[in-house]
Amino acid sequence: MLCGVQAFVIFVLKYNLIAALSLNTLPEDPKLNFTGLATKHGLPPIEYKVITEDHYILTLYRLPGTSRYPVLLMHGISDSSDTFLLREETSLGITLARDGYDVWFGNSRGNRYSREHVYLNPDKNDTYWDFSFHEMGYYDLPAIIDIILNETGAPSVTAIGHSQGNTIFYVLGSTRREYNSKINVMIALAPISYLHHSIIVSPLIPISPVIEAIVNELKINEFLGDNSVITRILRRVCPVPVIGYAVCILGIMFPISGYDPAELGESFVPIFGEHFPTGTSAKDFLHFLQVGKNKKFARYDYGTQMNQAVYNSTNPPIYDLEKVTMPIALLAGKNDFLSSLEDVAILRKQLPNVVYYLVNPRSQMNHLDYIWVVAALITCSLLRWESESSSLGVSVGIMGGALLVILLVLYRQPRGSVANLSFKVPLVPLVPFLSVCLNVYLMVQLHYQTWVRFIIWLGYW
Repeated sequence: MLCGVQAFVIFVLKYNLIAALSLNTLPEDPKLNFTGLATKHGLPPIEYKVITEDHYILTLYRLPGTSRYPVLLMHGISDSSDTFLLREETSLGITLARDGYDVWFGNSRGNRYSREHVYLNPDKNDTYWDFSFHEMGYYDLPAIIDIILNETGAPSVTAIGHSQGNTIFYVLGSTRREYNSKINVMIALAPISYLHHSIIVSPLIPISPVIEAIVNELKINEFLGDNSVITRILRRVCPVPVIGYAVCILGIMFPISGYDPAELGESFVPIFGEHFPTGTSAKDFLHFLQVGKNKKFARYDYGTQMNQAVYNSTNPPIYDLEKVTMPIALLAGKNDFLSSLEDVAILRKQLPNVVYYLVNPRSQMNHLDYIWVVAALITCSLLRWESESSSLGVSVGIMGGALLVILLVLYRQPRGSVANLSFKVPLVPLVPFLSVCLNVYLMVQLHYQTWVRFIIWLGYW
């Protein structure tokens, strides 16, 4: 092997240059569920019912691929697995499945696909809704990961989490440390932990006690579920031409996520309105508000007296991010109103094993572009090193030096000539990475078409 590196490729540089979708293209049928969306693209999913330690029933979907190494996609707050399929062939889930990955789609408790319990009825038992992102990380993820590893026989899983979908991995790694070794790498799209610099959360911090008091007084348990008044109004308004776009996108989503009109056109509004939001608990929403207010990534704050009973402390325990030893890649955006660069910097400083960090050079990159972009240049690199030294010039040893790494970089590709990209990436840091890519090519002798696509891809930089 070149450079004395014992390496083999599971999947390497499957380059997908996806043409820009016309805004006149007919959208997916908004009424299709996950099974319908996947099947429409010739990828009928396998459905699993997962029971957690605390008896919640979750729905897990799988699009089997040719690779025996699984990839788990986790959605954000009040979202669902649908979000990774909504952009048809440009969707992250469809793209990975087409590339042969064994793709798994999780659904956190409380959303439309995981609104079940062995003993409790979510429509009748308030106790069902007594959870936040803590329980998703502590109970949901272990149950999901165990099923994936048992079904595939793989020793570990690669995870991609959007927004809250990466928050719960920080909870997992800090509270159930044995699961750190079961994650090859966790790719955080729009990282969420600290929130006190968020321009959306910050204005809510002074009134957060009032919000919490109102939620408790009115006994609001479910937040933005399919049958909630707000969601039902959105379902009616969003599909209405012109008005729907003005209300749902310009009036709601952009002020929350960051303005990016080029990526969320009017044709997407009916789809957005039917598939988002899909529900979570009010406690989940309040927990994030507390994180912003207290400037601490900590467990739920019940108040001094209740904290003493629950935690044996007047203050809720802080998540010890030093214990999150799984390899983590952080992908942030400059125009993300929720995941601010200042808050991501705090997270990055506290995590002990950040193997990759990218602030997307596209100035309009917002919170939703990672999952709902119209068109994207998606570069996936999936490599495994069997020695602690590699051509990358870095030492990444885990489980005896074996590491499975995905680096996923999601850029918007401007419409028109691909040669006129609106940003440049410094080539110096990429030289050792590209060296590995060339070495891998020589080892596995990629066929002509893939090699040509590789050369074209290099030209874009």
